[in-house]
Amino acid sequence: MRNILVDYSKQIPVERQRVEIVERKGLGHPDSMCDAIMDKVSVRLCREYLEKIGSILHHNADKSLLVAGDVEPCFGGGKVKEPMLLILGDRATGQAGGVSIPIKELAVEAAKEWIKGNLRFVHPEKHIRYQVELKQGSPELTDIFKRKGRVMGANDTSAAVGYYPMTQLERIVKEIEQHINSPLFKKSFPEAGEDVKVMGFRKNSEINLTISMAFVDRYVKDEQDYFRKKSEILEGLKTFAKENATFDRLNLDLNTLDIPGRGIDGTYLTVTGTSAESADSGEVGRGNRVNGVIPLNRPTCSEAAAGKNPVSHVGKIYNLLTHRIAKSVYEQVPGLEEVYIWLLSQIGKPIDQPSIAAAQVVLQSGNSLDTLQNNIAKVVDAELARIDEFTVDLAYGRIPIC
Repeated sequence: MRNILVDYSKQIPVERQRVEIVERKGLGHPDSMCDAIMDKVSVRLCREYLEKIGSILHHNADKSLLVAGDVEPCFGGGKVKEPMLLILGDRATGQAGGVSIPIKELAVEAAKEWIKGNLRFVHPEKHIRYQVELKQGSPELTDIFKRKGRVMGANDTSAAVGYYPMTQLERIVKEIEQHINSPLFKKSFPEAGEDVKVMGFRKNSEINLTISMAFVDRYVKDEQDYFRKKSEILEGLKTFAKENATFDRLNLDLNTLDIPGRGIDGTYLTVTGTSAESADSGEVGRGNRVNGVIPLNRPTCSEAAAGKNPVSHVGKIYNLLTHRIAKSVYEQVPGLEEVYIWLLSQIGKPIDQPSIAAAQVVLQSGNSLDTLQNNIAKVVDAELARIDEFTVDLAYGRIPIC
């Protein structure tokens, strides 16, 4: 029997609260780069372990620092003066059963593959240096992977929380960044870099979106050309937002640090499309939560999911699973406005047997918790019973983590 608790909340649903703030860091933001690359490293290690050993071995590649380099931007195209430095670290098993696993080489391969596939103007060899600090894990944590059972024991005592549904502001903040970094948008506006940040603020039914977007200097002839293209992009983004969300009033601003008449100093111009080239470093865990946004009105988990192993580290598994369970509860049990799911592990105990699995729900008017709680508990129990399938999807990278 799992320890499942179902409770109700009297809070006003976030969608109906007077103030809401949501942020999203885009594909080429330094923090997002660290998250995506380190999770790619974990997926690559999982594949190698399965091919060489037949099972996933202990690893937690969830520490990374992207140190900014130095560039000289210029209208018409600048140059990279000093490459970025990507430090990839923490723990990974490099040997098992007499078989060596080239963990450092695999980590760099995975990083280069992600960079090549997502950043148009960052050359994975010329523009980034790599420093791999993956070491062997402790004996006790490594031993978890040798123990028998349908599912593994948790390798940490950790808590996570997820929710559903997303608010309209959360959705539009996420969707507008994804739109900017879509192939269709890049085809229309090749000067739009991958480093994008969207900050959304809603006051009652009025929303304000502040977007920061790097411009790629090779596509900008001069200052006048920059502000002309910025104006075109701004109008296109306003149209997209209005077509994909319904608010009484929409205010959208782009690159508000810009000042005409100051040349390059008054524009957000980059050589490679990311501020990591010279202005901003990045770290794992400082980017989006696992549902793709940074929601200031919601409870969130302090764990970074990216790079942690997908079969025993609850900092990754529960982080994502709580959102999955919340969605299942909301969709399968009528009468709910919001669902929050809390999971707490105890180190060494099976991951499908959390110390507590708590569902906290906001009820629609006219509904009673007494009539719904058994159905809610059944959904939570069923999702935990399928946790082994969920971890397989994580191992193969089928579930996005940011």
